[in-house]
Amino acid sequence: MTGIAIERLDHLVLTVRDIEATCAFYEEVLGMQRRDFGEGRVALHYGRQKINLHLHPTPVDLVAEQPLPGSADLCFVAGQAIEAVIAHLEACGVPIEWGPGERTGAEGPITSVYCRDPDNNLIEIASYGA
Repeated sequence: MTGIAIERLDHLVLTVRDIEATCAFYEEVLGMQRRDFGEGRVALHYGRQKINLHLHPTPVDLVAEQPLPGSADLCFVAGQAIEAVIAHLEACGVPIEWGPGERTGAEGPITSVYCRDPDNNLIEIASYGA
């Protein structure tokens, strides 16, 4: 057996301290769309994926063993050149922690910059040369 044929990531979960601050960052800086669902749940949609938000320390039925704010390291692919990404981050007042620099993405070489979200998760924004 060769394993399950995974096609793509559907969603991931971020444990956060402040839902509103998180939504503001991901909407304003990364262009995601907030959607409320279920019984008071919140998700951030982008493309065909979403990020579900869990408020720390509010218990949810199924969670990671140690869900803590600030423990994620995420890479998002931008649809524009890295120079446009940098200009947008600067316009939003988001400090660039590292970059631009060359990295290796899932599909080959990327140029990336790194910043932090309100919970100090490491956010990599990459371009495949668009």
